[in-house]
Amino acid sequence: MDKNIFKRFDILLSLTTAILITIGILAIYSATYGNATSHEFYMKQLYFALFGFALMIGLSFVPPQYMSKASYLMYLVTIGLLIAVLLFGRVIKGNKSWFYIGGFGIQPSELAKFTTILCLANYLSSGGEETRDINKPWEFIKASLIVLIPFALILKQPDTGTSLVFLSFLIPIFFWAGLSPYFLVALISFGVIAFAAFISPTYFIVAIIIIAISLLLFKRNYIISGIIVAVNVAIGFSVPKVFSKLQPYQQKRIMAVFDPSTDPLGSGYNVIQSKVAIGSGGIWGKGFLAGTQTQLKFIPEQWTDFIFCMIGEEFGFIGSIILLTLYIVIIYKLISNAYLTRSRFLSIACVGFASIILFHLVINVGMTIGLMPVIGIPLPLMSYGISSLLSFLIMLGIGMSAYRNRNLYI
Repeated sequence: MDKNIFKRFDILLSLTTAILITIGILAIYSATYGNATSHEFYMKQLYFALFGFALMIGLSFVPPQYMSKASYLMYLVTIGLLIAVLLFGRVIKGNKSWFYIGGFGIQPSELAKFTTILCLANYLSSGGEETRDINKPWEFIKASLIVLIPFALILKQPDTGTSLVFLSFLIPIFFWAGLSPYFLVALISFGVIAFAAFISPTYFIVAIIIIAISLLLFKRNYIISGIIVAVNVAIGFSVPKVFSKLQPYQQKRIMAVFDPSTDPLGSGYNVIQSKVAIGSGGIWGKGFLAGTQTQLKFIPEQWTDFIFCMIGEEFGFIGSIILLTLYIVIIYKLISNAYLTRSRFLSIACVGFASIILFHLVINVGMTIGLMPVIGIPLPLMSYGISSLLSFLIMLGIGMSAYRNRNLYI
């Protein structure tokens, strides 16, 4: 037996993951407590958590060269599944995102998260110590397409929330792969302009001026800078037109993001009830199974995307801070492993996984306290959902592999 196995095993990451999974199962138990079929939720989550945790540990022992070689095939399979779900999937809550086999639902978009990152990491690392220059236009376009293809297919379902997850790791991975700050600013500017134009014309004008000055400070090709500014202007003018073409209920849902009270019985209902639940928890919380908002079921399907407000109500501010700290530890470990490993492939993958978890955390917690749009983003390892749970555990298993194989080049 290898005496150094524990020295090469990422104990902190595995232990933190186990604690989060346990808290998640307890939270699901509380959120479903009293339902006739409550045991189906937490028991199913428990069974797959045990399976997923074992899978995570197993993946940490898989040599990275096998993951690298399999990445393109896994990516193509998930792209095939994303196309198939558009043709044969079941529509649930307006989204055609699911296959059902027996009593189990499979969401290909969850699997596509880690397969896309692995494919992109393999492409950018070229399977070895060689690196691709992401600043070359053709390399940049090809790398972007790896992400934009699943993004477009998921947007077609339509699942806006999950599709945005793919954009969340694009810029961090490109930055890690060596994309110049000039092009990073250009990429970020498109999102900033869209948001500013939606808020008000004043914000739009100010944002355009700031972006133009920022690009000029790089002293790069002025023609390219002019094109980037022109694209931003076009995006800004198109935002109001796109918004005006949305259905009234879609416009109302977007406006409820900024003011839930505009639709208190519709899209803003969950947010209002969630804020009440978290606020009523105080410093120490009401105690396990003692949250009134949770136990009286004021928040529909709280065990999915609004599981965080159960923590806030029953375990209070202290419990919420402890939970957020556990997530910070996981994100820190993934970034740390990205620095430690000599494998460019695993390093890029770890950055992508950390970006996804951070995005999920910020959006999900932001949803429950009314600071972010309600777009169906689950809380990693906590929200009920088999596909999501297994997807995150696979990511963490690969992150643990980066630590275990930190001295290998691949």
